[in-house]
Parts: sequence; structure tokens; C-alpha cells
Amino acid sequence: MACRPSHNQATINTPIPRLVGAPCEGCEAILAYDKHSLKPVDTLAGFDSKLKKLLISGTIYQADGRTPAAAVVLYIYHTNAEGVYPQRKEDTGWAKRHGYIRGCVITDKKGQYAFYTNQAGNYPGRDAAAHIHPTLLEPNGKYYYVEDYYFEGDPFLTERELKPKAPRGGTLGVLKLTQEGDLWLGQRDFILGRNVPNYE
Repeated sequence: MACRPSHNQATINTPIPRLVGAPCEGCEAILAYDKHSLKPVDTLAGFDSKLKKLLISGTIYQADGRTPAAAVVLYIYHTNAEGVYPQRKEDTGWAKRHGYIRGCVITDKKGQYAFYTNQAGNYPGRDAAAHIHPTLLEPNGKYYYVEDYYFEGDPFLTERELKPKAPRGGTLGVLKLTQEGDLWLGQRDFILGRNVPNYE
């Protein structure tokens, strides 16, 4: 289930969304959804292909780093295996900027989320590590980007990704994938507001 635009403005605007930790190009894409249609698990477009299949899961915690945070929306998008953000002719809105490999999940009562997708590719002609872009939207309306998901062993990883001094979201973004059948599993937790400037 991909992110779908909401036609209920009251759903989006209650409470009023507030970007924190700005600037953030494209973070408002997380607002273009119908919150009531979201689930803790999503499958991104293209997962049924023969590409390397990933299952990424984790827990989102309150600012104390211990209490699970329910009803937090996580928006993710990434490139295809060729390193481009693919579009379809019929795509509109954010799908034209972020491509159609994107999705939304909402944490359950235990703060847990998961999404199925394929391995992202490196940008063509650039020495940039492959990554997945995440944005968080809290129930109180605060939204912001957190550190990208990266993948252990990527030759383009730098010290910035491997040893961030103060990672947004509180955790290292580099995933160590383990294989289970035809799936590669990765785990990543987040802490709300951790290392996000002007969070309060």
C-alpha cells in the first residue's frame, strides 16, 4: 500500500503540522496521506520483482528512549536498483519527485513498524552510499527527517554515515542485514526528537 493523498483536511490539520529541525526539502510529503488507512506494516512498489528483498523493522520510542511511541507515522522512499527515483506516466504529486518506491507506516501500540522493499541502488556517477530516506510525523503534529538508512558494506559509506556524532533520531543508520530465506532482514529503532535541532 503506497502513501495515498488524504481528502480529509481535518485529518491532516488536527493537530496543526509543524516542521522542526528545518530545513527539510520534501518532508511535507509525509502529510499527503490518509492516516486512517495506514498500518504498522507496508510493502513498497516493486517488492514482487526478482531484486534483493528487504524486510526492515524496528521500534520507535518516546524521548526517554524507553517508552514505545504509538501512532507515529514513518514515511520512506528510495531509488531503484539503478539508483534513480522511478516514475510512472500517471504519477502525480510527490510520486513525481520521490518516485513510486515509497510508503507509509504507523507504529502500533508497542511502537513497532516494518516495511518490505528491495535494495536501493547507488546514484549513477556519484560516490554516494545507497540509502532510504525516512521522515517522522508525531501524533502532536511535529514532523522532521531523521538519519537515512544505509547498508553495511557499501563501498561509498563515509565516516559521516559510519560514525555520526549526533544522529537525528538517536540511532546509527547503517543496517547490518542478515539473510533468512529469500529475505534480508534489517533492524533500526528511533527515539523521538533525539538530536533534532529546535525540537522543543
